[in-house]
Amino acid sequence: MTSALVGQPGLLIPPGPTGWWNSAHVSGPNVLREEDGTWRLYAYGRDPDFDPLVPMLSGRTGLATSADGLHWEWTRGPQSLGSVLEPSSAPDRFDSAFAGVSDVQKIDGLYWLWYQGGDQTIVERGPIRARGLQMRIGAAISRDGVHFVKLDGPFRGALFDVGEPGAWDSLFVSQGKVLREPDGSWKLYYHALEGGQGSRIGLAVSGDGLHWERVGKILGPGEAGDFDERGVSSRCILKIDGHYVMFYEGSNRDTYYGIGLATSPDGIHWTKERGDEPGGAIFRHAPRGSGRWDSRAVGTPCVVADGQGGYRMYYVGAHEVEHRDPSKGDTSSLHAIGLAVSDGANIRRWRRWNEE
Repeated sequence: MTSALVGQPGLLIPPGPTGWWNSAHVSGPNVLREEDGTWRLYAYGRDPDFDPLVPMLSGRTGLATSADGLHWEWTRGPQSLGSVLEPSSAPDRFDSAFAGVSDVQKIDGLYWLWYQGGDQTIVERGPIRARGLQMRIGAAISRDGVHFVKLDGPFRGALFDVGEPGAWDSLFVSQGKVLREPDGSWKLYYHALEGGQGSRIGLAVSGDGLHWERVGKILGPGEAGDFDERGVSSRCILKIDGHYVMFYEGSNRDTYYGIGLATSPDGIHWTKERGDEPGGAIFRHAPRGSGRWDSRAVGTPCVVADGQGGYRMYYVGAHEVEHRDPSKGDTSSLHAIGLAVSDGANIRRWRRWNEE
């Protein structure tokens, strides 16, 4: 992160120190607030030498801790370059190319970490040439939140596979977010790219969190002119006052990203709520041409109650680049982690942390 960007509104966590797993990019924040008041942030990222053909800036997963959720210190984990989860050394596993966290929860005293992984297969789609694009979803567990053991799922290690050939989610399944219901059942929210129709969000259900049955698509792109007309993807699911609430990432026709809101009575049937920002977003990228660190994208939201009646939204920001090369995917734009805070308990209005 260049010194010119440090201190800009919203910017919370830049890439890590030289020699660390996240020294080039950091992305995908997943934040837990422990019962004792401490905060944990799991994220994925990469160092400058990580395979540039891997998509989404995913590489390894690491951990930061904080006393207040604002000032963070990276924890040196037991895996390479200080990470806590890294790609598998077994070439036939689904995660042999990368392992990027998508959700972390503490359940019955154990830390459950869900992640997307890709293998060594190179896929070409138009100008995009990527390794491990056919992502699948796996999980790992830990007693201390630092030393993780990957679960061995039935799909070359993954717990949730891509769809059947011809299905809407047959290319990849990504960014799994898991919700455990009071009756013991589980819901898995993920997104996939449906051909030329843009990305959509899907749902699977389970009785044990290990074996999943697809429900189908639950949220799709918006109308022409909306902030999410090209598709909806990464998301955060909460229950607030008995209602299911989804904060989700969407992209417009120019591939600029914002965050929207949808609600549901049952976690299955969702209705988008139109926000006050242009295109219907509730939180959007900084103005184009402003030079700010998040002037092209805000996305991958993680919303956490602040313990004082309000909410914090940790998000990924990306700045504009003068000549973006589609063949390089996300790697042509610097990614870092930002923070927005709600207007009290109002989850429909947000402002950047440290912004006047």
